Amino acid sequence: LVHINVFAIEKVVLFGDSLMAGYGLPKEHHLSVVLESDFKKDGLNIKIINGSVSGSTSSGGLNIADWSLSEPGIDLIILGLGANDMLRGIKPAETEKNLEEIIKIANNKNIKIIIAGMVAPTTYGIKYKKEFDAIYPKLSKKYNLPLIPFLLEGVALDSSLNQQDGIHPNKEGTTVISKTLKKIILNYIN
Repeated sequence: LVHINVFAIEKVVLFGDSLMAGYGLPKEHHLSVVLESDFKKDGLNIKIINGSVSGSTSSGGLNIADWSLSEPGIDLIILGLGANDMLRGIKPAETEKNLEEIIKIANNKNIKIIIAGMVAPTTYGIKYKKEFDAIYPKLSKKYNLPLIPFLLEGVALDSSLNQQDGIHPNKEGTTVISKTLKKIILNYIN
């Protein structure tokens, strides 16, 4: 019997946008459901809460962070906001400031944080891409937080893993993201 030291990680909140909310998918294929069931298969009883809101920006997330993270017993959040900021061309400095405020709120509530990064296309130019892409590693380093460099690693631009819009993960894409999240959560708790 392998003993896994799960030090008080019982409730995890996915705090992001449509990429983590399960946009366009039936509930049983939402990331929160898939990830929770992946943990159950390993005999780990970790509750995964879908705290993601489709269309949410970092400022939208900041507006609801204090309230959303006030539920008792939240041990960890996966912070995955910023994709909608990037699509709207919001200044990276503003996105960074909002994410940093969410990190501070979680820290004040003694909730652990894993940052799920995003990568910008060159739509708004190379300078924007560089500044945007740097947000997540910078915050990870500053607050000593585990980082998933790119939430959609292995999923983005693969048509077989995305819905017809080419942006949102399909059922198979969600399975890939779930494996990524599960691995980093397990690393975090071991």
